[in-house]
Amino acid sequence: MRVILSTAASSEEAKKIARHLVRERLAACVNIVPKITSIYEWKGKIVEDSEALLIIKAADFAKVEEAIKKLHSYEVPEIISFEIDEGSREYLEWMEAVLLQ
Repeated sequence: MRVILSTAASSEEAKKIARHLVRERLAACVNIVPKITSIYEWKGKIVEDSEALLIIKAADFAKVEEAIKKLHSYEVPEIISFEIDEGSREYLEWMEAVLLQ
């Protein structure tokens, strides 16, 4: 099991991606943090944007990455993954039941 982080240009885009991931059983759950500020360099300029953060609980990084890239408006969307080393046994069992059916 893993947590995958991604950002989206708006809450609406984040919800579209989240619904798809859950509907297709690519994610057990997606939390959306609606208003974050991101500061980064893009094409030689410092950019400051308001974005939505997706916190995706999933099993298969490659499938989630593929889905996000198809649905996302960004040329290079943020998609980073962390393996879950430890967690509530009941929660991880629920994730497995949802994702590995």
